[in-house]
Amino acid sequence: MKKNILILGLIFVFSFSYGQKFAYVDSDYILSKIPAYKAAQDKLNQLSKEWQKEVEAENAELEKLVKDFQTEKVLLTDEMKKVREKELESREKTVKDIQRKYFGQEGLLFIKRQELMKPIQDEVYGAIKTLAETGNYSIIFDTAGGANIIYTDPKHDKSDEILEKLGYKK
Repeated sequence: MKKNILILGLIFVFSFSYGQKFAYVDSDYILSKIPAYKAAQDKLNQLSKEWQKEVEAENAELEKLVKDFQTEKVLLTDEMKKVREKELESREKTVKDIQRKYFGQEGLLFIKRQELMKPIQDEVYGAIKTLAETGNYSIIFDTAGGANIIYTDPKHDKSDEILEKLGYKK
């Protein structure tokens, strides 16, 4: 934390000593005002819920099979036990594969998020870059994370300008 404050302090000192301009935006605020972003978020939430239900149903089925096996275990021969255990292992692997398919690092949710959100985020970034170039800003901070900025003066907030550049009203 102290390191971040020191770095920010040095940036501000450097900015002021050389007359460089700075501003900040709140990307969360900007994105929340874009209807396409909200629609994309809703679509992702819907898909996530559907896929989660499917994973939960598979898990419930697996749990039922395990419970049934535990109940019947005493009646099975060693050969039958081995077969059923292999079936359970295979089923468990299938459930994990389904979960990875939907929610893994390169899963369908990640791919769909990239497909739906990235174009909107790129558009916002392009508007911020244009603002920086036309307004001669050396640095534009994003306060969405809020981790590194202690105080912001609202007169330097350019979020509404970005929305206007994107064609959205305040």
